[in-house]
Amino acid sequence: MSARPEGVVKAADGVYFVGGAHVNWVILEEGDDLTLIDAGYPGDADAVEGSIRHIGHRPEDVRGVLVTHAHVDHIGSLPRFTARYGTPVYADAREVPHAAREYLEQVTPATILSHLWRPGVASWTLHVLRSGGTSREPVRALPFPGEGPLDLPGRPVPVPTYGHTSGHNCYHLPSAGAVVTGDTLCTGHAISRLTGPQPLPSLFHHDRDRMLAALDTVAGLDADLLLPGHGPLTRVPMAEAVAAARVNASRTW
Repeated sequence: MSARPEGVVKAADGVYFVGGAHVNWVILEEGDDLTLIDAGYPGDADAVEGSIRHIGHRPEDVRGVLVTHAHVDHIGSLPRFTARYGTPVYADAREVPHAAREYLEQVTPATILSHLWRPGVASWTLHVLRSGGTSREPVRALPFPGEGPLDLPGRPVPVPTYGHTSGHNCYHLPSAGAVVTGDTLCTGHAISRLTGPQPLPSLFHHDRDRMLAALDTVAGLDADLLLPGHGPLTRVPMAEAVAAARVNASRTW
């Protein structure tokens, strides 16, 4: 997979939203420096670097990588990226051992096989396999150095939203009025028949009830630009997005 220009959208000043084939990532720009949030599957490695070059930068300009959570579709390209450029990776302290693969909170092949009869699951599974989705290569991440805005380009603010994984975080971008929501709040997925703000299907969540409770935190953020891990970016106040997601939660298998 290679990054296509139409896959890179300038969502706000200094904020670029990159839509991959089945997962998204975000680039924050501040002068000559960048922050990368999430990084796709192993097969997205060229696309991640290509998206950085597309906005006029080099991968060496990334001062830090933030991960919402350590599922393979969000950290898969990081082993190559960090080996090439030595870029530090940061995550919630609860998610650091997950990234290191000391444990794994991810949907199992057996669970996926049990759902192959559902629309979209077979084609999505094929993409996962082709993109290196079975990789368990560890990523060395550091815990956030403190609370509040991080000392990285864009000054992202980690927002604990545990449930999808034990250490999942969203990132609030106050200056842009945006939230990078990872997999706590999405707007679409290849195996979802829903459109608009929604939780992912239940098989993807480590603790679905806790994830749904974490939506209250997202609803309270002062932002009207939703940058999800899956699905298109959406301009909507977070409280409205969460209200819509709660309605859709009752329709999600």
